[in-house]
Amino acid sequence: MLHSLKRIFTLSNVLLVPYITKPLLSVKRFCRDNHVYFKFHASMFYVKDLITKEVLLSGQNNDGLYIIFESSAMSIPQVFWSPCISAIADLWHLCLDHLTPRILNFLVSNNKLICTFRCSLAQCQACPLGKSLRLSLRLTSHKTTTSLDLIFNDVWGPAPIFYFDGFRYFVIFIDAHTKHIWYYPIVAKSNVFSIFHHF
Repeated sequence: MLHSLKRIFTLSNVLLVPYITKPLLSVKRFCRDNHVYFKFHASMFYVKDLITKEVLLSGQNNDGLYIIFESSAMSIPQVFWSPCISAIADLWHLCLDHLTPRILNFLVSNNKLICTFRCSLAQCQACPLGKSLRLSLRLTSHKTTTSLDLIFNDVWGPAPIFYFDGFRYFVIFIDAHTKHIWYYPIVAKSNVFSIFHHF
């Protein structure tokens, strides 16, 4: 028998070879007897349930041999795994909230992700936009000396989901002197003018 954290595997018709240096396993027989299948990659492999596709056992390639260690059920967080377990780096980059190449390559090199190519991110259009800074305001000779002397405002929306009471936009007013911020959630952008009057 072979044990993992998720299942006990049976090994039938085991042949004893007293002087063999490494015990060998018939993949075909192991799959048939335990209703599993193997998924091999260059540096590691996974044993998965035939029906649920759950990873039951994992191991690494060592000098051209794929080694099974007892109790080696995967230690990789389930959140990283999808039906398409091996994907290009750019797809992982998008799925994992635009990770930096350094972090993505770290996950790949530590066998936390299976990736067909190293991360280049040359095609990601969202990253430069997300990291860009807004342009500086023009220098002005106006100095605020009291509260409400100069007010900045901004409108944001629509939000991808509806918030409490159906709000999808918000408008803020910022006092240049005190830096105090007033925040107003609104249902529609057309409400900005009435909110401004109220403010």
